[in-house]
Amino acid sequence: MTTNIGCDCGLGRGQGTLFCPVEVSSTEKNLLAELRYQLNSLKMRLERENDRLMSRISRCQCSEAKEEEPVAYSSAKSEGICQSTQQDNELSISEANTNTSHSNDQSEVSSKEHKHSVHVETFSNCPSLEQAKPPGQCIATHEYARRYVALKITYFGQRFHGFASEAQMEPTVESEIFKALERTKLLIGTRKNSHYSRCGRTDKGVSATGQVISLYLRSNGKEIGRGEEINYAMVLNRVLPKDIRVIGSAPISSEFSARFSCLRREYMYFFWRGTMDISVMQKAAQKFIGEHDFRNFCKMDALNVNNYRRHITEFAISPCNKSNDDNLWAITIKGSAFLWHQVRCMVSVLFMIGEGFESPDIIDFLLDINKTPRKPQYNMAPELPLMLHCCEFQDVNFICSPDTRRNLQEHFTNELRNYLLQAAIMEEALYCLQSVEETSMENRKKKKGHISLMLRPTERYFSRNLFQKLIFEWRGI
Repeated sequence: MTTNIGCDCGLGRGQGTLFCPVEVSSTEKNLLAELRYQLNSLKMRLERENDRLMSRISRCQCSEAKEEEPVAYSSAKSEGICQSTQQDNELSISEANTNTSHSNDQSEVSSKEHKHSVHVETFSNCPSLEQAKPPGQCIATHEYARRYVALKITYFGQRFHGFASEAQMEPTVESEIFKALERTKLLIGTRKNSHYSRCGRTDKGVSATGQVISLYLRSNGKEIGRGEEINYAMVLNRVLPKDIRVIGSAPISSEFSARFSCLRREYMYFFWRGTMDISVMQKAAQKFIGEHDFRNFCKMDALNVNNYRRHITEFAISPCNKSNDDNLWAITIKGSAFLWHQVRCMVSVLFMIGEGFESPDIIDFLLDINKTPRKPQYNMAPELPLMLHCCEFQDVNFICSPDTRRNLQEHFTNELRNYLLQAAIMEEALYCLQSVEETSMENRKKKKGHISLMLRPTERYFSRNLFQKLIFEWRGI
């Protein structure tokens, strides 16, 4: 049973309406009803949130700003922004500049940085001003120079709900970074006018050693190589949680975007070899290299994504040389961009091949969307072993002063020792099991047999047109 449904194509009232028939099956009608219910619930939630925010705005007295006398930048720089607590004064930028110096690392790359046309401008911290001061105009408020900067960040994702803070789940890596930026007075104005961008959106539990963000930050206002710039890494690391660290910074041009200027992203996935056949996995992994449609190796996002073709440049499986355990291996994947959960899905299928549950030819079938138009249902690989290893950019040189590098080495060494102590305790717990008598294993639960991917039910797929029709109905168009 099918039904023809028409939609308004936006010609406007009084200008005619174009009727677009769409055939919807009974199964899709049930899905539509379920999605309509969810959209209505979301609409009611948004309305309640809007009422709450309007109530807060009505009580806000921010508009009753007092007039301030003109203050020179040099005076504002020494006094800080407005009033701050004694703890913030200890973290002030002037103190960081006094106690920290960039060594010859900065002077060596200064000539390379000039070709970026580094953007430095004067910015007012008055809430009503969202742009820099026009040339020649005098504004009676505190003013600061700001510079467009890229920050290289390392974080351990075990306790975070992903990197991005848009899902309203706390804590996230991004929310902790902006808390530190506000506390150290490096963020001038709001996040919206900071021209903020991020290279990757790692999921819950995923770590990174080479995440990159870019945004405008407070600056000393001096040209590169002609003066001492703020040591952004050291200032932020003083207030960031111990599982987040800034490991470098780089001045960049105003056209730079941490997301779209990235040439290549590299992920690493660590795993224990166990009984898996590594040679078979290595041969199967080569099938991923090149440009393919990876819709069967990702989580579908039909509302935001309509192109599932991605280019993989390298896919390697090798032993982890940094570990003394020969059983620990690492998968290294390089590509220009990745889909949602793409790495974990590819690793999951490789594990099935390594265990002998699937043939390497399964990758060819899943990459051929004509033979396999819908993704079979299977679990992704766990998130904790996944790491965003590095992000590559053209002519971007991250600077790390000797003092900052020494502090980072000391911090990571202490964290590593703490993890080794926990590992020693866990190893002792395993050793203690040897003294416990083992009971009969006759009644233990048997492991379920493996079902071939090609025989499994497929996931639901909503076309982009279907989502758009639901949005039109929700908005009452």
